[in-house]
Amino acid sequence: QVQLVESGGGLVQAGGSLRLSCAASGRTFSGYGTGWFRQAPGKEREFVAGIMWIGARTSYSDSVKGRFTISRDNAKNTVYLQMNNLKPVDTAVYYCARGGGTVASRYDVWGQGTQVTVSS
Repeated sequence: QVQLVESGGGLVQAGGSLRLSCAASGRTFSGYGTGWFRQAPGKEREFVAGIMWIGARTSYSDSVKGRFTISRDNAKNTVYLQMNNLKPVDTAVYYCARGGGTVASRYDVWGQGTQVTVSS
């Protein structure tokens, strides 16, 4: 049984950067894609970025493209989300999950989330 644990969230000023980590335990990410989602208060959970297992192909939502970068370190069994030029609208709880695509229902294992707060 795989478990995902996010870390790296916090409070940052607009224009700043954070790097989120998603560590897998129990089983590796081998053979699975990984996605980052976020959920702001009163809003639905939305796709942020994803990385496929085969070829490490990446995808991003339009709102973060050019500012966020998803990457994977297979040796550490960890997926990262580097977030640059953060904006107040990026404030949300960020979740990593195992699966593929941009729809949350296609992901079967979720972490507990990490809070990101961007002040103006």
